[in-house]
Amino acid sequence: MRGAVGFLVKGILRSRVGIALALAVIVLGVVGLARVLAGPNESSGLLTGTPNDPLVTVTPTTGDDGLVSVPPPPSPTARPGTPPPETVARSFAAAWVDHRDVPAARWRDRLRPLSTAELAGKLAEVDPVSVPADEVSGEPALTPLAAGLVEVAIDLDSGTLRLRLIGPDGRWLVDGVDWERG
Repeated sequence: MRGAVGFLVKGILRSRVGIALALAVIVLGVVGLARVLAGPNESSGLLTGTPNDPLVTVTPTTGDDGLVSVPPPPSPTARPGTPPPETVARSFAAAWVDHRDVPAARWRDRLRPLSTAELAGKLAEVDPVSVPADEVSGEPALTPLAAGLVEVAIDLDSGTLRLRLIGPDGRWLVDGVDWERG
């Protein structure tokens, strides 16, 4: 035994390869001992593959997650003595679809008091014959977007008319017209 230990110390451990082999044996021994002492393999809580349940980072019962919620836009209000946005939209839609056998200037004149100056300027070149609907078939559906800004959707016989109304001072006027074919 004394000769084997002497050979090990004097021969093998003096070379770099010998030291590397000795270190590798020590590391493998420590890892093997750790596995034996750890017991059977149990779930460590680490993700390995696709999870069976959804990942939850916050307990659903703890309340608000801390994100700032945006309050809903305020309900539109009209200045006393002026019509609410739904009435303005209904009147505009009725005038917009009433285009048959009406001169273009008269058609535009009926839309002008319900429109902003900017929209009236855009409608100056519109030919009423190009209006794709002939009658209003639904009630206005109002969607507040911001203080003084709403969108109103009105079903017509061949689609939906979407009107953008502004009312910064409480007097509502149509500022934009969009058409969706039904």
